Amino acid sequence: MSATTSAEALAALPLPNKPGPAFPAFSRLALIGNPNSGKSSLFNQLTGLNQKVGNFPGVTVDRKSGISQLTSQHRAEIIDLPGTYSLYPKSLDEHVITDLLYDRRSAQYPDFVVVTADASNLRRNLLLFTQVVDLGLPVVLALNMMDVAEQQGVRIDLAELQRQVGVPVIPMNARKGVGVAALKIVMAQEVGPSSATFYQPSAELRPLVEQIRHRFGLENDYLALHYAHQFRHIKFLTADERAYLLALTQQYDFEPTARQAEETIARYVRINELLLNTVSVTRTEKAEPYSNRLDKVLTHKVWGYLIFFAVLFMLFQAIFTWAQYPMDLIDRGVAGLSGLIQAHFHGPLVNLLTEGVLAGLGGVFMFVPQIALLFAFIAVLEETGYMARVTFMMDKIMRKFGLNGKSVVPLISGVACAVPAIMSARTIENWKDRIITIFVTPLMSCSARIPVYTVLIALVVPPQKVLGLFNLQGIALMGMYLLGLGAALVSALLMKVVLKTKERSYFIMEFPVYRWPRWKNVGITIVEKVKTFLFQAGKVIVAVSIILWVLASYGPGEALARAEARVRAQAAQQRWLPAETETRVASAKLQQSYAGVFGRTLEPAIRPLGYDWKIGIALLTSFAAREVFVGTMSTIYSVGQDADMRTVQQKLAAEKDAAGQPVFTAARSFSLLVFYAFAMQCMSTMAVVYRETKGLKWPLLQLGYMTGLAYVAAFAVYHLLR
Repeated sequence: MSATTSAEALAALPLPNKPGPAFPAFSRLALIGNPNSGKSSLFNQLTGLNQKVGNFPGVTVDRKSGISQLTSQHRAEIIDLPGTYSLYPKSLDEHVITDLLYDRRSAQYPDFVVVTADASNLRRNLLLFTQVVDLGLPVVLALNMMDVAEQQGVRIDLAELQRQVGVPVIPMNARKGVGVAALKIVMAQEVGPSSATFYQPSAELRPLVEQIRHRFGLENDYLALHYAHQFRHIKFLTADERAYLLALTQQYDFEPTARQAEETIARYVRINELLLNTVSVTRTEKAEPYSNRLDKVLTHKVWGYLIFFAVLFMLFQAIFTWAQYPMDLIDRGVAGLSGLIQAHFHGPLVNLLTEGVLAGLGGVFMFVPQIALLFAFIAVLEETGYMARVTFMMDKIMRKFGLNGKSVVPLISGVACAVPAIMSARTIENWKDRIITIFVTPLMSCSARIPVYTVLIALVVPPQKVLGLFNLQGIALMGMYLLGLGAALVSALLMKVVLKTKERSYFIMEFPVYRWPRWKNVGITIVEKVKTFLFQAGKVIVAVSIILWVLASYGPGEALARAEARVRAQAAQQRWLPAETETRVASAKLQQSYAGVFGRTLEPAIRPLGYDWKIGIALLTSFAAREVFVGTMSTIYSVGQDADMRTVQQKLAAEKDAAGQPVFTAARSFSLLVFYAFAMQCMSTMAVVYRETKGLKWPLLQLGYMTGLAYVAAFAVYHLLR
């Protein structure tokens, strides 16, 4: 049956457990499915831009949820659960699924579960579906990728399949939105649990199951069996309840591994019978699939790496070349607005607005084009299925450095942001591989470093073409990312030697089919990531900018007044021009301000790196968030200056030292670039490492190691280039 007729198919099919009264006007629905089953596409179709990212209660695994308008009178919260192949979790992120679906007393417990399944590979996908059904949950089977199934000659008798599974079956093509309307209609109805049962605990397990049901007040045999399997990892159980289950499983000599294998075999026997009656293949693929031929090139041991390197090269060229015009436009716009306000209004509040708030906002908005481009490229690579191939290719390299193939996902994600990247390390079962991955991921250059890299590279690297085609600044930016990758790999190799464990790691993954990206999904990703940058990083930057303006505009006692009087007296003696006088007055007052006092206190420690007290203030504030550097420098160089029409880059380029030489020379700028490439300047990252490792040991070691590495490397670069 064609996916394009899903709405008609729904109307024609007699729904099991015929819809009764509609759910309350608002309900909570969970979306679950195998990896690569189209779950994310369906989530985006259902929620659009009404999405938010948080954490599941009590854990630090990313939780995506969103609001969907199912009907004119019914709205629902859609919870996007991590992809999994079964309800027997193998990694930490999969445990949130069982914690959510097993705890019926939880406020987060779903009213309804939608299981997405790849219609072209039903045998594998139905294992998870049958487990969810046997839990007694209200379920709908979203039969996704019907277009792929048809291309492969797979025909599904939807009416018979629906009759046998006992729940509504909706044929779909989630990427194109086909079947979404039909799914919403069903989701807005009160469909009860399936009447079908796919697995029953054996007779010898009955006493164990009955006792668990009685002790915990459960109504479902299969849920009671899962308590026996997974009580060590179910978070909502108390210590006494775990002790009871431990004693009970020992009493009945319960072997979880053997019982799980027995259940899986029984389920596949039942699934095979079901598919025999509902699925037929009308043609066999004789020629080698196109994706296999493409994989021979894209995952080749030589060409694969060269192609990946070329993709990265194009990405960084685009970040500098394509984003330059809108960045300059935003920078000039903010500077122009600031100058316009100062030309017509005067007073402390006006100075706060122009030198504090607007200077800080300029440091946020200016880099939106680059952030958008970065996430657009990443989204396209994921949408097409290429990112999975990159993970596979990098597995061999990662293992030489003591990392798991699954470490590639956090490392690549670290290019966007270290916080969710570290959270994604929960998919790594091996303790040693997971700790090493968490430790080295912040060395990958995240999007927060882009503002720092962009400004400093633009100061010292000319925007000229190499070979008439490649932008030299883009090459320098790519060099910074490769530097971060190299540091992460070398650090991982050192930790491989230091940490000892007998655990063996493995890497198994399924390649998704190649597809053209769905531009709607790419657009949603860009908007969500830019919103996160603006509202999370932006709040910090603006807050820091305002505090800095206050610290830079006021000082202890009469220090500022005395500094101004001293400079004006000197100006009168040496007959300086009015513009030069005002610039020197502003500089002297800034030096005597509270910010100047803090900066000069820090200066002796950073002077060996070539940094002055102003740069020291930026380093200090950057520990809130790395991107604060640009906002800090913009604020510091705005306070008291008349040339507010200048852009951030122009302010830094015009800064002179005591000898009248440019502050941001090649030696000092590259030293700063290296420092920011290695330093652990992100409180959010430290917080998530603390939560993930459950202690202060690893975040403190990480802070000490990365700060020391940054200091030594910056010192070496400054003195080599000096």
